[in-house]
Formats: sequence, structure tokens, C-alpha cells
Amino acid sequence: MDYAIEANHGHVPVMRDRMAELLAPAVEKFGSQAVIVDGTLGAGGHTEHFLTVFPQARVIGVDRDPLALAQATKRLAPFGDRFTPLQARFDQIAGPIDDGEGDAFDLVREVGVAGALYDLGVSSMQLDQEERGFAYKVDAPLDMRMDPTQGITAAEVLNTYSHGDIARILKTYGDERFAGKIASAIVKEREREPFSRSGRLVELLYATIPAASRRTGGHPAKRTFQALRVEVNRELEAVENVVPVITDLLGVGGRVVFMSYQSLEDKIIKSAFADLTTSKTPPGLPMDLPGTAPKFKLVTHGAEKASQAEIDENPRAAPVRVRGIEKLPTDTPNEGQ
Repeated sequence: MDYAIEANHGHVPVMRDRMAELLAPAVEKFGSQAVIVDGTLGAGGHTEHFLTVFPQARVIGVDRDPLALAQATKRLAPFGDRFTPLQARFDQIAGPIDDGEGDAFDLVREVGVAGALYDLGVSSMQLDQEERGFAYKVDAPLDMRMDPTQGITAAEVLNTYSHGDIARILKTYGDERFAGKIASAIVKEREREPFSRSGRLVELLYATIPAASRRTGGHPAKRTFQALRVEVNRELEAVENVVPVITDLLGVGGRVVFMSYQSLEDKIIKSAFADLTTSKTPPGLPMDLPGTAPKFKLVTHGAEKASQAEIDENPRAAPVRVRGIEKLPTDTPNEGQ
């Protein structure tokens, strides 16, 4: 959900038109039975666009953050019952959808999901809420939970994890060159006083990262804050889990599109899609054996990127990588792949 949205919703979500274009064939195929799952609702920008350009479609908007869900629901009130909010982590929607009451849930149980979008990451709306501790440019409590009612905080990670675990998180999730050095500084500093606010962590990072490295690569706290956020919210675990969940919910001809902003996320999606779109027939046979044909086909060529014009207008679009697949009829050859 890495797009800029101000209070007046004046900014356009990343690749908004392209997302609608990728889902359009599936939404049109399902017609009046089309339900789109916006798995990362955020401020509701993509959903608002879908409800506008697909007048027959309904959208189930998913967010684990109750505040984001409430604000987006208010924004989308003009669309009436075509929009259905659902508070859940995006990889944990199968049960709530199966048990849900209302036309959108009924349609999903009857014909499956027509289209789904996952715009991964943290929304600028959350970044702008200073008390949440996501942003390194303001001093705030080190929380970083997308659902502030569940899980451990970033402060708890800093104050309780071992040196090795902190270094691993910073290196793996933040690609931080000085992960070991920063972890040592954190462990030493927390012995003096436990961490509670972001400003103190930023000061430590400035003091720990060499001056020459601070002059390049953006803000020196960026990688550490990203790594903590990914750990606190178990984001990569959710990405790994969501692919089988949403592909199972898709109806035949349904499509799911993922927008990734970190290489680790994109690698997970790329690998999962490769498995889903590859025949399981042993090599050398002239045709797919029954039950071994691919169940999905790719609808993007490699990882699509935002145009330079969009990046110039919205720098948040620069790292985005887009991949999509479509569900095929059972045992239909994956032609053209």
C-alpha cells in the first residue's frame, strides 16, 4: 500500500489504471457476479477506482488496521452495499469470507472471486500517523503494529531479541550493511535504558553508521525501520501464506495481482507463480498427463514496473514490481506460455 494519500485523497494510488486494466477481463467475464478482493485496502484508493470503473462489481476491502478500515469505509460510503469491509490479516480471509453474511460473500461462495489485488507494504496513511511509530522522521512510540491490538511492538523487538536475531532481521529484511554493528549498539544501549521512542533509535543509528555511508543511500534509519516493521507485522510470512489462500478462492477465469516494493516480497510471489503456472508432467512427454496441467497462467510478462512519468509524479512508485495470474479451467493446457 505504498502510495501517497493526503486527507483529501488527492493523490492517485500507484498504477491505479494498470491495476484496473489487469483485472478487467476477469471482472467482465463474471459480470454482475463479480467480486473483487482488495486485500490491502489502506485508504481505499484502489477500491474507489474499481467501484467507479466496474459499476457491476462489488469489493470486499480487507485491512488488519481497524482505524484504516473505518476511515476507508467512510470514504467508500457513497457506493453503498457494493463495498464490504473486512478486518483481517490478508492471508487469514478464507474463514471470514466462508462465514460472512451479505451478497458479496454469497457470490464468492457461489462462483469464486473474480479479481484480487494485494498492494504490499505500509500505507502512507499509517506513516503519517505519528503515534504509530512507523516513520523515522518524527519522534514517536516504537510500536509499528498494523493492528495495534495484536502482536509485539518494535520496542519489544529491540529490548528482548538477542544480538544475533536483531542482526539477522536488519540484514534479511532491511539489507542493512552494518547489521551486526547496529545490533551491538542496540544491545549495549538497552542495558542503559530500554527503547521506547523512535527518536532515540534514530540517534543511535546516526552515531553507529559511518559518516561516509550516511551520505549515500537515503536516510540512515530507513533500512532499520523497514526491517523492524516487517518483523513486527510478520509481513513475509503473510505474503508466503496468502498465495494459496487467494488462488483457492478465485473462480475460473479469476485473476490476482500483487504489487511488491521489496525484493524479498517479489521473490516470494515470483516463485509461487512459477510453481502455479508450470506443468507437473514429467519432462519429455508430448502432452500434459491428467491432473498435471498448470492451473494458472501468467497475465504479466516478468515483473511490470511503473512508467517514468508516474515515478516522476509519485516517487513511491519507483520500486514497485507487479505480477499477476489467472485461474484456468481444470486440465486446460496452458497455451501460449
